[in-house]
Amino acid sequence: MYNGLDPLYCTRARIDGMQDFRRGMFAPNVERRAEKPRASRGKGTDGPRMVSPRKILALGMATWLTAPAGALQQDDPHARIRTIVELVVVPVTVKDSSGKLVLDLHQNEFRVLEDGIEQQITLFSVDPFPLSAVILLDNNLKLKTSEQVESSLPAIAGGFSEFDEALICRFDTQVRQRGDFTSDNDRLLTQLKRMDLDKSFPGQGSGPMTAGPRINAGAGTPSVPSRTTITLTNRRDDKNIDDAVYIAGQLLQNRERGRRKIIFLVSDGRNSRSNVNSFSNTIKLLLSADISVYAIGVGGADLNLGASVLQKYARATGGDVFYAARRAELENLYSAVTEEARNQYTLAYVPQETDRSQDYHTIEVRARRPSLTLLARDGYYAPTKR
Repeated sequence: MYNGLDPLYCTRARIDGMQDFRRGMFAPNVERRAEKPRASRGKGTDGPRMVSPRKILALGMATWLTAPAGALQQDDPHARIRTIVELVVVPVTVKDSSGKLVLDLHQNEFRVLEDGIEQQITLFSVDPFPLSAVILLDNNLKLKTSEQVESSLPAIAGGFSEFDEALICRFDTQVRQRGDFTSDNDRLLTQLKRMDLDKSFPGQGSGPMTAGPRINAGAGTPSVPSRTTITLTNRRDDKNIDDAVYIAGQLLQNRERGRRKIIFLVSDGRNSRSNVNSFSNTIKLLLSADISVYAIGVGGADLNLGASVLQKYARATGGDVFYAARRAELENLYSAVTEEARNQYTLAYVPQETDRSQDYHTIEVRARRPSLTLLARDGYYAPTKR
């Protein structure tokens, strides 16, 4: 299943006909003018103007097309044939040469290619979406970096609105989940203020911690958190980023449809060789569930080879990667991440003239306006036929 393309869910939606689909859900917003105000976000504002539930529904599932069935049932002119059509939804971030978000593009300024073949964009929206986020914190950093990250964490809450939901996890060789998803910003702020990243010296064990989902748990069925004592060696390279991202993906994959699902990863990018899940398997999970990775590299991540894993996850999933050396930079980047993730263009198309027998399909998004950088996922996995 991909992009929430669930025929049963679609049946419940009772969407009959592409004309009804467009007229009822997208016609008012197919081409929104640049002068129309963008959403505000965070505390101290009225919060973002989110997409209506009907529009969210439309962008997160398959479309039911209906057509007259006279050829099959001549005696009933009102009879209809229902066909499931695969709708591919592509969130896109656009930046100018200075790295600022570009928010005034129109539908006809985009081009989408699947497997190198240009596709017709059938749906277009610039409305912001609510976020479902797993905040994934590296629990095995240098002491100075760990202190900087820990002291900056309360600023993360300012980037989320009442429409968003977030869950906090920290990781080294295991993932420790703190509570559950919450839309209560005050509760999130309290959790972040109380977050203690590990600062034990090599050879010292940490105290009791909450264990997250098992790495080999079934997809979407994380184990119930339990209290356990875990001994850490605290070597800087003793962390499994692939496993941590995989588990974060499991936590996100079954969240409510119509939300932007993101992994908010803060790490120095150093990855061990003991991961159970490979990078490729993790990417497959993320792409199949429409999850993007937004990474903030700390502790000199931009200067070491470890930064490559952060870049690879961000690039493949249509997310982004940033770097910070000081607490103030971290605090500014937290809100930049949520703003960028929420305010994306949403393009959708029905694949044409591509080989539907293939599981994986590449996606390339281009803009007709010059000197722009576009961020979109590299591809997608087609839904499994039932």
